[in-house]
Amino acid sequence: MSTSASTLAPLVVPARFNGPAGSGNGGWSAGALAAYVDATGGPVEVTLRQPPPLDTAMEVVEEDGVLTAVHGGAPALSARPAPGALQGVAGVSIAEARAAATRYPGLAQHPFPTCFTCGTDRAEGDGLRIFPGPVEPLDGLPRVAATWVAADTDLPVVWAALDCAGAWAADMEDRMMVLGRMSAEVLRTPVPGEEHVVVGLARGSEGRKHRTATSVIDARGEVVGRAEQVWIEVSPEAFA
Repeated sequence: MSTSASTLAPLVVPARFNGPAGSGNGGWSAGALAAYVDATGGPVEVTLRQPPPLDTAMEVVEEDGVLTAVHGGAPALSARPAPGALQGVAGVSIAEARAAATRYPGLAQHPFPTCFTCGTDRAEGDGLRIFPGPVEPLDGLPRVAATWVAADTDLPVVWAALDCAGAWAADMEDRMMVLGRMSAEVLRTPVPGEEHVVVGLARGSEGRKHRTATSVIDARGEVVGRAEQVWIEVSPEAFA
């Protein structure tokens, strides 16, 4: 990327790809901006600075190695090549992931039921319907898993698939949170129509910030993509 400022094609998050009602799904929005970054195949880090607007053209500006999508005169998201390697999460079997999905806390109560990734109100073929439920902890840390049958396989959708399992691993059931930062690396294209495993791991918390990691793994046990996230705990009144 150049060191001088330049303006690129606008970024638009279509209304279908919402997270909380009225704003963009964090993973999809981050992946859409990540697609602008020349990271030579490596991971990309995206920071969300305000809720991404829906169906709104955001100016994308490149300056000093950072891409910024601007909304309302202020940064909405910024992206750059990630500073280090990503670890991801060890997977579980498809059978374990299927069983875990039946224990998904969002089936009983969901803060964002229309979320593109994990919303229970999204129909088959519309949302991804990734429903992460608890599985055996990893090194004593909470871990969740679900299955995902890939349909759309473009970069923003894979980032979306890597998104919400982190929040549920960090106990979204008891505390509402939104994505603050996500670093992800997509290693291969998911196979359309094939069942994949999505896993999430809670790595620790500092106050209102919760650190997590996720992976998407195909039926042969190969990693499709991996990510690390920082989630920000928010008040439910903010989305009332």
